Amino acid sequence: MTATTDCSAASAPAAIRLDRVSKRFDNGVVAVDDVSLTIREGEFFSLLGPSGCGKTTTLRMIAGFEDPSDGQLFIRDRDVTDTPPHRRDTGMVFQSYALFPHRTVFENVAFGLRMRKVERAAIARRVRETLALVELSGLEDRRPAQLSGGQQQRVALARAIVIEPTVLLCDEPLGALDKKLRQTMQFELKQLQRKIAVTLVYVTHDQEEALTMSDRIAVMNHGRIEQLGSPFDIYNRPATRFVSDFIGDSNLFEVTVHGAEGDRIRLGTDDGLALVAAFAEVPRGGRLSLAVRPEKVRVVGAGARHDNLVAGAVESVAFLGGAILYRVALASRRLVLAVEPNDGSRPLHAPGEPVTLGWDAADAVLLKD
Repeated sequence: MTATTDCSAASAPAAIRLDRVSKRFDNGVVAVDDVSLTIREGEFFSLLGPSGCGKTTTLRMIAGFEDPSDGQLFIRDRDVTDTPPHRRDTGMVFQSYALFPHRTVFENVAFGLRMRKVERAAIARRVRETLALVELSGLEDRRPAQLSGGQQQRVALARAIVIEPTVLLCDEPLGALDKKLRQTMQFELKQLQRKIAVTLVYVTHDQEEALTMSDRIAVMNHGRIEQLGSPFDIYNRPATRFVSDFIGDSNLFEVTVHGAEGDRIRLGTDDGLALVAAFAEVPRGGRLSLAVRPEKVRVVGAGARHDNLVAGAVESVAFLGGAILYRVALASRRLVLAVEPNDGSRPLHAPGEPVTLGWDAADAVLLKD
């Protein structure tokens, strides 16, 4: 499919713009393929996708660490395609932190300012202010080995933002942290980005991380953007089967269109299910799939009025804390996932128990591959 550009971005000031950018390596691999993209001023923007999808290469081209094979890159309308990294007014945070182990916290944070020949008194003031911003005041004289993982990450952030960049680039910066600390740092990074009003471009393969933090997300696959939009739209209205399958869990049905009635499309599957979806433009060409998120599927009783009803038997039950996950096997052995709130208002269904699952037409999305 072709690269996707969010046209609504055209009405907002652009911090970064990629115009038909591609990257081909000497071994013939096309890492980024004809991508056009506009990132708005002050936006928290995530590049999301599996390993090898082109997200890190895209970030490295914005930073100037990789040269595009084709196309142009702009930062605040200035063509930086051939501009070296240190002249692009960007700050970079790496997954490995890349701190100088033999230097103190103060010296690590001050490094970029010294390279820019900032006056000594100004360096001291800006380093103190930045360390206070990331809640590291009092640790100026420690070395990285004397800090926790979260504190090291804050030092890396401080070093990137102390130079007051136009754009902050983050390459999976929380990947080395444990889950609880990573969740804490997600919140802190988002709060910091808002406080300093910097445009932040964030690379991650973690769907939950991208959905939690981002204003908009570009989902990448094979060097191209499959879908670009808000976390709400990406999750609830995926554009392709890849996006639906990659972002969270989905029940996917390969379907054939049997007709339309009013605001409904009638669909069928190879294993005999008759399904209904809300009327939408039917994608042309290729296979069609219907996607339904597990939390939209309910175990229902007799007389239920959902648009879609399928019968099966509970295969397994999993407790997820605030929710219960059912895996239900239909007569064809197809597995359907249903997630229900664990609020005590619904009976618990045991493995082997026959059940009926229901969901509404509006909760199903018709996809192309």
